[in-house]
Amino acid sequence: MTNLDVSTTLAEAVDSFPQLVREFERRGLDYCCGGQRTIADACESIGLDPAVTVAELSQLGATSVAAEWSTISVDELVDHIEATHHRYLWDELPRVTALLAKIVSVHGERHPELAEIAACFAEVRADLEPHMTKEERVLFPMIRELARSSDVPTSHCGSLRNPIWVMLSEHDAVGNLLARLHLLTGGYTPPADGCASYTACFFAMAELEADTHMHIHKENNVLFPLVVQLEAERTATLAR
Repeated sequence: MTNLDVSTTLAEAVDSFPQLVREFERRGLDYCCGGQRTIADACESIGLDPAVTVAELSQLGATSVAAEWSTISVDELVDHIEATHHRYLWDELPRVTALLAKIVSVHGERHPELAEIAACFAEVRADLEPHMTKEERVLFPMIRELARSSDVPTSHCGSLRNPIWVMLSEHDAVGNLLARLHLLTGGYTPPADGCASYTACFFAMAELEADTHMHIHKENNVLFPLVVQLEAERTATLAR
């Protein structure tokens, strides 16, 4: 059983207490791109009291139950990410784009800030779609090959560390865009005069942000370290 304390990293906390994900989101604790920071460091950086935060989180997540994604094999984790998070984004990105276009056309004159919100979301989509394509066509097949054979797969990418480094950099970029979108929308709070479509659109963007945070966490803090370790072990074994 894992105990939650100020020295626990955000990634460790989310993997051990997955039921607390929404509490991390609500407090603005970045467990995806910033998952290797301790709770103490993360809290202090945004003005929260680490001891108070840990006490609150401990009460809400008293039982430590390891998340499923932290216990499955590398190739199973790739399949899970693709089937769960990639499928979700392929469906939601165009749907939210259409909702934004609708509310901009109806409410744009009264709410000129919608134009900037729509432009920011367009950047999020423009980053995520080619990113997922590269993972599905290049990186994930290489990871599956590594997991399912006794050899180290070879490609023009060289070591798997190289495409992983690119994916990490792209995760940082989309994380920054989502933070900007969160700010532009006031935490995805629709205005008092917003219609049902307005509310649905902002709710959808909030859900997309939360799902993408979890998506990035699973890759940055679970999948990629496992892949790097497995590749190093295979390389060492073959060199003997």
